[in-house]
Amino acid sequence: MKRIHLFEFEDQSWFPSWLRACITRMIIPMHRLLGTSEVVAEILAPALRESGHHHILDLCSGSGGPMPEVIQKLEENHNLSNLNLVLSDLYPNQKMINSDLGSIIRYHPQSVDATAIAKDLDGFRTIICGFHHMRPEIAKKILASAHQDKAPILIFEMSDNSVPIVLSLLALPINFILGFVVTLFVKPVTWQQILFTYLIPIIPIFFAWDGAISNMRTYTLSDMDELLEGLKTDDYVWKKEMVKKKAKMLYLLGMPQ
Repeated sequence: MKRIHLFEFEDQSWFPSWLRACITRMIIPMHRLLGTSEVVAEILAPALRESGHHHILDLCSGSGGPMPEVIQKLEENHNLSNLNLVLSDLYPNQKMINSDLGSIIRYHPQSVDATAIAKDLDGFRTIICGFHHMRPEIAKKILASAHQDKAPILIFEMSDNSVPIVLSLLALPINFILGFVVTLFVKPVTWQQILFTYLIPIIPIFFAWDGAISNMRTYTLSDMDELLEGLKTDDYVWKKEMVKKKAKMLYLLGMPQ
């Protein structure tokens, strides 16, 4: 595999939850900048129609990511109705659980393991820019779980891991500076986000490191072939593709037949 599993701060159980939330909130403006929601909606719309699903279970949601906006795009641009979305995470964002997300979106309050989904959490599974956090053995279990449960699943990543590792590391100072700019577009912004970005800049440091490492941890299309060994059957079809929009993105779509 080209993909290598290096250390990311937000993955660690000891990492403060408020600090993890500050970093994951910064990813949302990045999604808007790159037009992630439009791309995901374009992939998801025909898959939802084919599967007949109206219920979406988003895994590894963090602070929500682009999926709430994806739902809006599906309704407005793709004429899909009666949709509902459940956000979930191994480390649920407590503030989002208790916030008003609207009538068709909710955040599951308990921890959700993406390798073993409870029966009451059925639906079209999505992992948007979270799959790279998984070691190969865990990533394969996630795909095997969808295959076994005959549940459709969409894996989507903003990065394609095509650049050499050295170039990813050279992006660290750029990511650090970007952290100050992105924070201006974070909503809602907390006093911790302001304090630990502009006065004590530890958030831009974590953001810069995790961002650079995320690229190196992204599974390439060839890497995905290795993960899918033993999971290609007549009753379940996998499709993987590179998407070139504002940046190179890739996705893996699994559909029961």
